Amino acid sequence: MAYIYTFKYDTHNAPLCQLETRQLFGEEAPGKLLFTDIKVDPNISPFIKNRFETIASAGTYDELLEQVKQLAIHQDGFKAEYLVLPGDTTPYRERLSKLKDIGYAIEGDPDYTNPLIIYSICFYKNTWYFGMLRKHNTDWFKHKNKPESFSSAINMDIAKVLVSLASKGDTYKRLLDAGCGVGTVMLEACIAGFDIEGCDIHWKACVATRKNLAHYGYEANVVRTDLNDHTSNYDAAIVDLPYNLFSHSDDDNALHIIRSAAQLAHRLVIVSTSDISPIIQQADLHLLDMCNVEKKGKLFSRNIWVCERS
Repeated sequence: MAYIYTFKYDTHNAPLCQLETRQLFGEEAPGKLLFTDIKVDPNISPFIKNRFETIASAGTYDELLEQVKQLAIHQDGFKAEYLVLPGDTTPYRERLSKLKDIGYAIEGDPDYTNPLIIYSICFYKNTWYFGMLRKHNTDWFKHKNKPESFSSAINMDIAKVLVSLASKGDTYKRLLDAGCGVGTVMLEACIAGFDIEGCDIHWKACVATRKNLAHYGYEANVVRTDLNDHTSNYDAAIVDLPYNLFSHSDDDNALHIIRSAAQLAHRLVIVSTSDISPIIQQADLHLLDMCNVEKKGKLFSRNIWVCERS
């Protein structure tokens, strides 16, 4: 396998992480570790901690070191790090010694503060690996302090996952945040480099979203419109349904929103507080996957549905 991914998440987010890994990689990540040939940017996910890109592997450390020497790598501004994987009991001092070996095997001036590239070694199930390490960037944490917010808004973890689910990790996909609220989803899409537009029927929501985007210097179009009147086309749409969908009239409204969004995008990621599977079927959508996520510290949960047009 070309890539090794490590994951970090709280217990209450486990279903959300596994939904994301199923959609991005086609399989779950047992033990918060995944070996795969699929390349994904760790920054699109709140849960991917590291991506290790394998360059060489061997049954013993000495064999691996010899392979690294034979690669004759010339790279200024590099750093060497040891990635500890589950089951690796290598003592700390021994890890430092091995990193020193790797550093001497690479020709160039290292940079321990702002490296251009991070080379790494790791050990898992009797195999040593050498490769390049890409770490998750936590810059998106700054969105916690956005100027506009409200208590019932989805949290940042969920927002980030919604973007990765809608795009399947492809930053070239054009996305729509349908019912953008205060722009929580749009902020996470913008910082990850996605092309996203937002719309909402409420002018106050549009104003709040624009204010939040401007606060962080993001440029994205926000339109006040009913989805049914929107005319642009997108690869995928994210729909956070209005809450309290318990009456028949609310079900009709949800069906209207979903059908309207499906006219604009082939793929939909829908957030609800109730079971909307009958509504998804009425909208002639194919349900690909779903999960239930409890909001930490709150008394309600959300369902996340991944659908495509039939």
